[in-house]
Amino acid sequence: MAPSSVSNKAVVTLQPNWPQIYWGETITVRCEIEGGGDTEWTYEWRRNSLNTLMKDEEYKISSATESHSGDYKCKGRKDSYSSTEWSDAIRLTVSSYIPKAKLSADNTDIPAGGSVTLTCSVNPSSSGWKYYLYRDDRPSELLTTQDVVFQSTGQISVSQGGNYKCRGGRGNPVYYTWYSDSVRINRIVSNKAVVTLQPNWPQIYSGETITVRCEIEGGGDTTWTYEWKPANSNIPPTHSEYKISSVTESHSGDYKCKGRKDSYYSTEWSDAIRLTVSSTKPQSTLTADKTIIPVGGSVTLTCSVDGSAGWKYNWFRQTSPSSGDQPITNVNSDRVISVDQGGIYSCRGGRGNPVFSTEDSNKVTIEKTVPNKATVILQPNWPQIYWGETITVRCEILGGGDTTWTYEWKPDNLNTNPTRSEHRFKSYYSHSGDYKCKGRKDSYSSTEWSDAIRLTVSSYKPKAKLSADNTDIPAGGSVTLTCSVNPSSSGWKYYLYRDDRPSELLTTQDVVFQSTGQISVSQGGNYRCTGERGNPVYYTQYSDSVRINRIASNKAVVTLRPNWPEIYRGEAIMLRCEIHDGDTEWEYEWETTSSYKPPKQNEYMISEASNVHSGDYSYAPAAVLTVSPLWLSPGDSVTLSCEVEHPSAGWRFYWYKTFPKPSHNSYSEELLPGSTNGTEQDSYIINGPTHTARYLCRAGRGDPVYYTQYSKPQFVWSGDVGSAVTLTVSPDRVQHFMYDSVSLSCEGNSTQWRVRMFPEDRSSSCFYWRTMTESTCNIYGSQQIDAVYWCEFASGEFSNAVNITIQNADIILVSPVHPVTEGDSVSLGCKLKTGQLLSKVFFYQNEKLIQNDTRRELNISAVSKSDEGFYKCKYSGKESAQSWMSVKAASRPESSSFPLPLMVGLVCGIVLIVLIVLIVLLLLLCRYRRSKDSHFIRPIQSESISQDSSAIQMINMNESQDHVYSSLLHGDTSLYESIKDSKDTENGRRHETVESSVYADVKIGSAADDSVMYARVNCQNKGNAKTHKGKPTVAGTDETVYSEVKPGTAVM
Repeated sequence: MAPSSVSNKAVVTLQPNWPQIYWGETITVRCEIEGGGDTEWTYEWRRNSLNTLMKDEEYKISSATESHSGDYKCKGRKDSYSSTEWSDAIRLTVSSYIPKAKLSADNTDIPAGGSVTLTCSVNPSSSGWKYYLYRDDRPSELLTTQDVVFQSTGQISVSQGGNYKCRGGRGNPVYYTWYSDSVRINRIVSNKAVVTLQPNWPQIYSGETITVRCEIEGGGDTTWTYEWKPANSNIPPTHSEYKISSVTESHSGDYKCKGRKDSYYSTEWSDAIRLTVSSTKPQSTLTADKTIIPVGGSVTLTCSVDGSAGWKYNWFRQTSPSSGDQPITNVNSDRVISVDQGGIYSCRGGRGNPVFSTEDSNKVTIEKTVPNKATVILQPNWPQIYWGETITVRCEILGGGDTTWTYEWKPDNLNTNPTRSEHRFKSYYSHSGDYKCKGRKDSYSSTEWSDAIRLTVSSYKPKAKLSADNTDIPAGGSVTLTCSVNPSSSGWKYYLYRDDRPSELLTTQDVVFQSTGQISVSQGGNYRCTGERGNPVYYTQYSDSVRINRIASNKAVVTLRPNWPEIYRGEAIMLRCEIHDGDTEWEYEWETTSSYKPPKQNEYMISEASNVHSGDYSYAPAAVLTVSPLWLSPGDSVTLSCEVEHPSAGWRFYWYKTFPKPSHNSYSEELLPGSTNGTEQDSYIINGPTHTARYLCRAGRGDPVYYTQYSKPQFVWSGDVGSAVTLTVSPDRVQHFMYDSVSLSCEGNSTQWRVRMFPEDRSSSCFYWRTMTESTCNIYGSQQIDAVYWCEFASGEFSNAVNITIQNADIILVSPVHPVTEGDSVSLGCKLKTGQLLSKVFFYQNEKLIQNDTRRELNISAVSKSDEGFYKCKYSGKESAQSWMSVKAASRPESSSFPLPLMVGLVCGIVLIVLIVLIVLLLLLCRYRRSKDSHFIRPIQSESISQDSSAIQMINMNESQDHVYSSLLHGDTSLYESIKDSKDTENGRRHETVESSVYADVKIGSAADDSVMYARVNCQNKGNAKTHKGKPTVAGTDETVYSEVKPGTAVM
């Protein structure tokens, strides 16, 4: 038959039901059946899920241990097959130890008439406890008062002193905790304890004897015992006083005490008294209000020990430095005494019983002043003593009588042993100073210090000074010489010497000269003097010589060549001294304010003038070069003008063209034709240059030539790109926005190149030399700037130049960077920084509106010279900067017809050759008819000048000083050449020449034209020129030769 469950419920209960059960307590576990009625139940128990053998309703644990801990369940059984379900588990926790009570007090000292509260508890906290209190050593005797309250609350108030303990108990039978630790309760009596210190000095020194005493106020006849703080003072049996025979620094600290009637009755702790012990023995200090006893007076001495009290003082005196200290018995032990005897004094302090003494004080020497007076005498007594003179200082005692005196001196270096009343020495600068002395009767009796006498010794030996009222003796007259010593001082005699006989005195007027220092002389010569004084005699140095000159009647005149108003540093100058009306062989002397003295000759050549020759020279002047024009147009001539800063006379001008020199990162210069020896004119004309070039100038004058500094270089720029070296720009326009990348390319037949700009910016990477493999460099404009750019090549060439502007703007004009050829088409545009233009653009030329329609560009189909000018554009209220568009003439187009042009060319060539030969013959004829003062006519050179420096040098050396220039003009139909002579100078005289002109006029037309070639030679005879009102006239006549060549029809 299967078992069945009944509806009754089993419940486990725990008695007592405390949350914490301790080891040894008695516990009952009971199983109760709810609604069990009268049924006879049997019981089953389970602990920690294990069935037990218990069958009873309750399970009693008489002495619980930790092993009884666990979860307990039960169920009731009616019969073998009917039972309740298992009850819910109840947990039993048994501690492994017996708890210990804890007793605490809110105060361990019971104030007079008061009480303290004691609290007993069991930790950890648990319920069901009663508490039991015990006093002293009677643990089984409970307190009889307030027990009921104490047992229930664990608190009780007590007013008796003693050792208290407690414990807790609960359950039946009673289960007790361990006893608590004892708490000592002390009852305070009303008497007050006071600590006193004997002696009560603020500072106690190591080694002194000190007594610390505890006094109980109102103690009566009670027999007290005493406790001390610090604890090392509690030496049993305890006493009311604590004597320290020899204190040390370790005894320093705060001292307290209290009195005790019995074990549990005492006074409160006294207030603390501080004992401070110094580890060092004190030092007495002796001071005196003065150290010298005046005549009939006394000195006050004071002995003290800093920072402490209770001292008495002993006084001591030494009568000599070698004697011992002798006690002074006729004074009391006060800290201040008065004495009227000289000597060495000291003192010492003492106090206490037994007496504790300080260290001996410092010693103070007291001197007694006698009435005699000391005086210092200086022999000789001159206000100024010189280095090397002999001096005596003497000390005299007024009223000294027969006393044997010793002497003391200031400065101390005169205090020799034995001391002396006087000192004689050769003076030096170190002897300067104040001298004092005093006389001494014995070790501690002396006169007062004498008044000081000052000795001033110069650090040098003096030098005599000889002066004359005039250094030139007039005819029949004399001059007065004066000898002196500076600074002025007394006692000197003076001696005069002439020429090179320093040991031979003048024999006239010596007595007067020695006393006054003045003498008259009528002879010329070199004079010197000396001064002397003292015994032994002390001599000054010889004076500088004074040259006395006797004046003759002849007159000297100085001339200067060249006599320019301003001389520059480095120029050559000639000075000449001329004696009027003198046949005598003269020796010459020069006088100048400069430090340099010329030699004794009548001429003085200064090859390079400097400030030693005058002190008022200008530095080498600078030349200033200007060029015009700066930009070349076809057929332009360039004028170079050179001037000298601070203009002056005599200059000739030198003209240079420069070429890049990469090896030195600089330029080499070469003289331009005709300026090897300089030009008188301050301008120089270069006809028909077509390329960018760099020029210098400087000026020179004198023989040897003195040159100014080179001028600053000046450029002449050409925009023509037709040369062998070129600069190209990408993008190909003048204006660019800031931070645009602009590529510059240099092309030419050279190994190296670089890009230069004006104004110069050396920070640009394009400035540095590059190889031809690096033919491009980029610039990035970070600021608004207008500049000229060009290329320089290691071969010495300059490229065309371009204008590039960097604009900090929203709009720019797009215009070609190179000149536009006549007849070509060109387009100008306008560009926004933000994008393309969307509406009409206005274009202006030279501020005149020339297009305002919807077109975005300005297109010119065939450019002419009239289109050259400044252009700008406007768009939506924004206006660009303006840029110049240059227009160049078109080169002559060559015909492609053949063979007629070829034949015409051949004929023209033959005709030209004939004309040239004819022209040369006519020129030779004209030259032959001139005077023999012929002029060299330089052949016309081509535009291409060889860069070979040796060749250029050869040309320069063979040029005449004539100013010869050539002009080469290119037109559509004509070619002109002009050769012109200028002024010439020969044999110091200037001749005016008349212009000799040769014209070759060749006019070439087409084959169909009935064109004529004319060659006209105009030769003007140069006879003797006659001057009429400042203008030259021509003595000869003009001769004209015409030659006509008329080509026929085309030659096939």
